[in-house]
This record gives sequence, structure tokens and C-alpha cells, in this order.
Amino acid sequence: MTDYFQGNFPLQSVPLTNSVLKNPTQIEEASQKLAAIIAEAASDRKAGDILLLRVADVSYLADYFVMMTGYSRVQVRAIAQAIEEKVETELQRRPLRTEGKAEGSWVLQDYGEVIVHIMMPKEREFYNLEAFWIHAERISLPESDEGGGKPT
Repeated sequence: MTDYFQGNFPLQSVPLTNSVLKNPTQIEEASQKLAAIIAEAASDRKAGDILLLRVADVSYLADYFVMMTGYSRVQVRAIAQAIEEKVETELQRRPLRTEGKAEGSWVLQDYGEVIVHIMMPKEREFYNLEAFWIHAERISLPESDEGGGKPT
């Protein structure tokens, strides 16, 4: 289990915003802004069924989970790349850790306070993370495109 957590993260992955934020309201707003930017980038790449969950009250892992579906391995990777680029451009942040990009069926991006799950339909249905986090608050995304890139 020693390889599960590595304490020597690259400095560019550490969010700069935490050092200037003073109160919990500012931290919550920054987390919510990050999650919204991630959802927007995913929507731009036609991710389907984008779900934003506020898990801060039910988990210590993160403040938000953003889950979405990509309908091919290429699309899953493209969504992950678009998220990384948009967050880096707008907030000067990179994920602390990214897993699954090579396989492309389920990519996980860990931004600390926001964890992103980009899954193929089979993986999303099988693992059913929405049911696992049923007690989390669902945040509505007014501009999300329901079923985004789903083939017809």
C-alpha cells in the first residue's frame, strides 16, 4: 500500500488558491467554481449525462465529484484532455493525479477538492457510483446537454 499515496507531488499540481483563501465560504466557492469549469469543459467535448455531486457533507475525499460518460475511448481521452487544458488555462491548476488515460475506459482526475470520473457507458452502469453517493447533494447544471455526445 505504500505506492497508493505519494507525498512528493509536483509543485505545479498544488493549488495556489488555498494559500490566499481565508474562510470556508471562499474555499467552498473556489471548489464549486472548479467543478463548474470541469463540467463546462466536458460539455464542450459532448460528454453525456454530466452529474455534479457535492460530497463534502458525506465524505472527506473531496468537496465535489463530477461524473460523465464518454461514448468511445477516444472521446473519453479527449474529454480528459479538454478538462486539463481548460482548468490549467482558467485556474492555473493541474490534476494532482490522473489514472486510466492509457486504457481510456475510465479516466479519473484528482484535483484535490474535486474528483472527476469520465467513464464509458458499460463502466458507468457496472460501478454505478451515483447510487453509491446517493446521499450527496446533486447540483444542477443549467447549460448541460443531456445525452451530449450519445450516438443515435
